[in-house]
Amino acid sequence: MSKAVLNPRTKTYEFYGVPGTLAITIGLPALTVLLNQLIRTDYHIEGFFRNFQWEEVWNQLKPFSYYIYNRQLWTYYSAWFITLALLDLPLPGRKVKGVTLRDGTQLTYLLNGISMSVSLVLVLCVRWSITSGEMPELQFLYEHHTDICIIAILASFVISILTFAFSYVPLVHPNGHGTRERILSLGGNTKSMFYNWFIGRELNPRLGPLDIKLFCELRPGMMLWLLINLSCLHHYYLRTGEINDALLLVNILQGFYIFDGVLNEEGVLTMMDIVTDGFGFMLAFGDLALVPFTYSLQARYLSVSPITLGPYRCAAIVAVMALGYWIFHSSNKEKSYFRMGRLPHLKSIQTDRGTKLLCDSWWAMSQHINYFGDWLISLSFCLCTGFQTPLSYYYVMYFAILLLHRQMRDEHKCAQKYGKYWDEYKSKVPYKIIPYVY
Repeated sequence: MSKAVLNPRTKTYEFYGVPGTLAITIGLPALTVLLNQLIRTDYHIEGFFRNFQWEEVWNQLKPFSYYIYNRQLWTYYSAWFITLALLDLPLPGRKVKGVTLRDGTQLTYLLNGISMSVSLVLVLCVRWSITSGEMPELQFLYEHHTDICIIAILASFVISILTFAFSYVPLVHPNGHGTRERILSLGGNTKSMFYNWFIGRELNPRLGPLDIKLFCELRPGMMLWLLINLSCLHHYYLRTGEINDALLLVNILQGFYIFDGVLNEEGVLTMMDIVTDGFGFMLAFGDLALVPFTYSLQARYLSVSPITLGPYRCAAIVAVMALGYWIFHSSNKEKSYFRMGRLPHLKSIQTDRGTKLLCDSWWAMSQHINYFGDWLISLSFCLCTGFQTPLSYYYVMYFAILLLHRQMRDEHKCAQKYGKYWDEYKSKVPYKIIPYVY
């Protein structure tokens, strides 16, 4: 089989091509820094941005050269990233095969989220005991929050540039077609090098046994999100000697969400990020900077503007979270079982590609009912902050945009892939995400 078949040239562009991806490359990192500059111990947004001041946006930001050459910040972040990478290889777990690639091979993944999570919890407990609760690492993370955010952004540039450069290096061992050509993503093989770098040129870049894409998806960013939340709770406790119920609740809910993602990492192997997307700046920035430093805005805001929820509002928020979690996991589990042939009684549409389009039970309600559950989970996080400012609802608004974009990407690809069968599917399942609404 020819190389052209293994890696066909990408003819369509997302995000309006090079101009759009350039705007995102500049705009999203700037937005991430802006959001964190609006929530500080010496200044935070109140109400509907009634106290917004441009000079405060720049306050405490250092010259760009400070972040480029700051050995302390780079040492701490590199130590965090490299330690997690080194632990990811020897910690016990189970090995599973990924989806079949275009060359007929399957990659092997070591799933050790349980041992990794236990290790992190043990380290935190030991440090709490040794430092008598002072936890200087959490204090440093809280006090240098925006600085570390900028380092994470720069690190995502470095990692995406390196993976892009190595995508041109031939494989050490032949692929399934007997060549040394790397498998490229179907969306990242255009004539534009910049676009390919942004979208991700290589589908599954690896450093020895370490799968860089899966590692970045579940380890440094997700676990840093957890630590940022804990640093906010810890800061409030050191300052007041008390535990705030809203801040504690958002830590519990998001901590559960984070560990659930890490512990159920096998499900990630069939997600679009792993199966379809290449690893470029888009994923690197999202994993390493956007997730930990914008998804943690609720905890960050409550650490400077705390509210008391009380038992009834806490219960209502937990109920929203539980409903979203039930929809998200029940629907995903059902589809997974259906793909494994364990639910043959469910109605589906047989396609000429040998695959079936599930249109029964959860998946008769909407094409992406799991997205609706995930969105409800994000809403529960934001509700912990009350209704003080729209800023603390950034997560639920961003997540809605993200899920809508994923739905539109999926619909475009399915329409091309399944043709008339997709039209039949849409007639049976007309709602895209929210039943009877959209």
